[in-house]
Amino acid sequence: MRHTLNLWRQELGEVPDSVWQQTELRVLILANNGITALPPRIGRLHRLTTLDLGHNALTSLPDELSNLNELSDCLYLHDNQLSRIPDSLGKLTRLRYLNIGENSLTTLPEAIGRMTSLIEFRAQHNRLTMLPDSVGQLRNLRELWLRGNTIERLPPSTAELHELRHLDLRENSLAELPRSLAHLPRLRQIDLRSNRLSQLPDWLTLLPSLEKLDLRWNEIDPSLPLLTELERQGCVVLA
Repeated sequence: MRHTLNLWRQELGEVPDSVWQQTELRVLILANNGITALPPRIGRLHRLTTLDLGHNALTSLPDELSNLNELSDCLYLHDNQLSRIPDSLGKLTRLRYLNIGENSLTTLPEAIGRMTSLIEFRAQHNRLTMLPDSVGQLRNLRELWLRGNTIERLPPSTAELHELRHLDLRENSLAELPRSLAHLPRLRQIDLRSNRLSQLPDWLTLLPSLEKLDLRWNEIDPSLPLLTELERQGCVVLA
């Protein structure tokens, strides 16, 4: 396709200068190239709708990334060496799919909440202990993937994620199920494997759309009447 440039796994080491001349590009794939830095010139490619920078060695992101105001499909930043996400990323208000998994992030900026078109947000396998309260502003979010962090709680604003269908909290540090989840009418699947849960709240049976609840590798008694009631309602429970 004329407006797509696929440079996947070319062992480039850096982005070729010729890329910056192709200002009509819509899709740019630079995954698996050992790229250590993204030049500010990325801001010239203002027609991009998808940018794949996954599986590289990036340690930072230039603020000019926020100039890509037509970036509406996917931004892949997974499997890099990022320790922070700049506030400027919040300007990508049309973006629908964001993957920042497999990095070294300890926090996320409040500006994440401005990315209100997000449908899927992946931040798995980082070092997050919490989410910013602004996450509740992601009113279109359907999938939230947080596996392999050290999250102990979710912010109360999570209760505003009324479109959320899938929540992956596997391999975190939750000692109790966040009350905010009780207000999510479309939530279908909750993965809580390998946390520190020992009890469950009664409100779980009030989630109208719940289809699957995975509680394996916690200290949950599988004979709890609550789990029996969930299964009676048609929810698959794995404990």
